[in-house]
Amino acid sequence: MANQKYDAFLAVARRGSFKAAAEELGYTQAGISYLVNALEKELGLTLFLREYGGVHLTTEGRDILELVQAINADEQALATRVRELAHREGGLVRVGAFTSAAIEWFPGIAKAFLARYPKIDLKLLCIDDEDELVDAVWEGRADCAFSIAPDRRHLDAIALHTDPLLVVLPPDHPLADAPVFPTEALAREPYVQLQGNARPSEMEALFEANGVTPNVRFTVDSDYGVMAMVSAGLGFSVLPSLILSRPLFPLAALPAERECAREISLAVRSWETASAATHAFVETAQAWVAERYPA
Repeated sequence: MANQKYDAFLAVARRGSFKAAAEELGYTQAGISYLVNALEKELGLTLFLREYGGVHLTTEGRDILELVQAINADEQALATRVRELAHREGGLVRVGAFTSAAIEWFPGIAKAFLARYPKIDLKLLCIDDEDELVDAVWEGRADCAFSIAPDRRHLDAIALHTDPLLVVLPPDHPLADAPVFPTEALAREPYVQLQGNARPSEMEALFEANGVTPNVRFTVDSDYGVMAMVSAGLGFSVLPSLILSRPLFPLAALPAERECAREISLAVRSWETASAATHAFVETAQAWVAERYPA
């Protein structure tokens, strides 16, 4: 990104000699003269008075000297920044995540990532609505996101983990210690439904897998709200295993008679255009999740 014409102009202005500027920059004297002449032609200005005792800036040359110095410094800073980014030495990665991934995964992944790439900043965007999550990646508001439906926007994605969907019950429920939750109970007992933006969540896939329609008694738009309702004995619900790693309320969790799971991926808009810092985060997340859930 270096502008050789600017370098030549500044060196000649600083040294007062084409020969001295050539020695400083490692060019021939003819090469420096060519670069300065090319800049003068480009600008339509005479920048130096060529005299027997050396060269001196013209009035026009003095007028633009500080501007060229500033532009040259900015271009050098840009080149340095690009090198840092290319070598994963700086930058920012904006990571989208739904609640369970934000709580259970992101802190550990961030710690591992920053230990390896301390000059790259991370920004976490907590987005529970899956459509909004994939839109954030597609529109460039997030560089990557933990997603269960990256195909909604045809995002590039790496599968990370198969997360079982579990039936959650109050701890004193008669079936709390059962090996599985019976299919007939899925249809019969009152259901506390998790729903956001007027759409049922991905938890409804468990009912489809078991071929039943739930008896919805309550609709709640918060994972933890669902937990509180179930713990209070107001019904059962279905939640992913990940959010149940450290429940805030007393609960029992067990699989349905026909088990079901969601696939969690890490998605970007395009691997080809993703930044080096984003690639580094994805690699770190993939390794961290694989270590936590060995095959």
